[in-house]
Amino acid sequence: MLPLSRTDVPLGLHGKHDNALIYVRYFARRYLVLGVTGLVLFFLLLRILYVGRDVRPSPISDGNPSSRWPGRRLPPLYGQYHQYEHQLPQHHWDAPSHESEPKFFWIPGHSRGSGWGNIFQEVLLNAYLSHKANRAFVFYNYTWNDDGSDYSDYNGKPIPSRIPLSALIRGPIVGAPWPAGDPAPLAISEEYWHHVCGAKRRVIPRAEVHDHLPSWYVSDITKGWLDKLSTVDDQCVEAGSDGGPPYNWVTFGEKDAMTDVWPDFARSPVLTHLAWSPLVELGFDNNREVFAPTTVLEPPLSSIPATAPSAERYSMLPGLLVLHIRRGDYEGHCAHLARWSSSYLAFNALQGLPDRFAPPPGGSWGENTPENVQIYMEHCFPSVQQIVRRVEEVVRGEAAQGPSLEHVYVMTNGAVEWVEELKAALRGMGGWTSVASSRDLVLNWEQKYVAQAVDMLIGQRAQVFIGNGWSSLTGNIVLMRQANGFRPESTRFW
Repeated sequence: MLPLSRTDVPLGLHGKHDNALIYVRYFARRYLVLGVTGLVLFFLLLRILYVGRDVRPSPISDGNPSSRWPGRRLPPLYGQYHQYEHQLPQHHWDAPSHESEPKFFWIPGHSRGSGWGNIFQEVLLNAYLSHKANRAFVFYNYTWNDDGSDYSDYNGKPIPSRIPLSALIRGPIVGAPWPAGDPAPLAISEEYWHHVCGAKRRVIPRAEVHDHLPSWYVSDITKGWLDKLSTVDDQCVEAGSDGGPPYNWVTFGEKDAMTDVWPDFARSPVLTHLAWSPLVELGFDNNREVFAPTTVLEPPLSSIPATAPSAERYSMLPGLLVLHIRRGDYEGHCAHLARWSSSYLAFNALQGLPDRFAPPPGGSWGENTPENVQIYMEHCFPSVQQIVRRVEEVVRGEAAQGPSLEHVYVMTNGAVEWVEELKAALRGMGGWTSVASSRDLVLNWEQKYVAQAVDMLIGQRAQVFIGNGWSSLTGNIVLMRQANGFRPESTRFW
């Protein structure tokens, strides 16, 4: 689900640190980040003034305040990111003909109305398939509601119906160049696809591929589509929406679905050159003193060239332990998983990971024993005491492997009162220089609606990460840590 708004709190969370040193570090880093941000904005302004004078307006309008949510500030619509995508140099809007342009692959049946973790895992595999087929990936918005409205209702609060993908990530997936020597065509936006392809698209019914697959594994699905696409020469090819996207919840829920494809996928530039958006990275930089205090001289992440490979850009943060803990309605979801004896998700069952989960025997179709349900709840919806016990266990094991863990950050959607209870319990362990959570981040208005991505970046770079084996958000963090060469033993589950 979309992230809840975060509560702004003072940054003085660091216990044993001298407060004066913290403030010096914080403001020095803040001014450095502001300087970098100013340069970026300056060059973006130059590009708009001198490159994009003939650019068409974004199809997403700002709209007017709605009486549906009286007294609430409406969320941002990210118009500048739609504009950026529109201006990509591979979009030849005024060309008299598009016959010389690359071949495209569009998946209109992509998932909608789900949390960012679910959408992101599908985006990655859709882009991987397009790259393997040597067709331009047609990227699309992170869509909650595609009925044409600017805003959707989520638990009584307005959220953006669509967030452009470039507000969340950057890299070849959203139209940046592939690494040197890779001849794959550049990705294009959905808007440009419709402009070029119109009525001349070739639709491949999903059933033509999936009815002949031996399994739901990623390797079999990918091979099936590659075999089919190799027989089609049309420029504009579309995967039929019958039955959903090529990779759906059945595949992502199968623990062995990534086994065969993982070595090739891990080497794909879809992952090796994946990066977070400037908006997300700025949220990371501005909150660095909250979750992992650093020296004044360390440059902000946003100052590293955008072309740097992911493994270089997102190196480990020594001393940082990150915990991903789902709360809220997840208790009911965990009980559902227990009733159906569910295994970990595919991204959370990659080769080499030390923590495995074998569903305990004794369950039946849609039912399970009380003892088994409790086993699931400890792994999926742990109590404060169970969390502290697991953290103590992991910290002891890590002591012989790397630098001492001194900062702990909790990624969570939990209520403020529960988060404060957990933080107090973690402090009670002793040995922590700082204890912080998602609720402590200071985010601007645009960052609040991509806050899960900021959390994911923090978790991705942790020295040690403990996540939920049934969570797709955890799964994407696990995937990126493994692809970037982190020690498998540093990625754990409850």
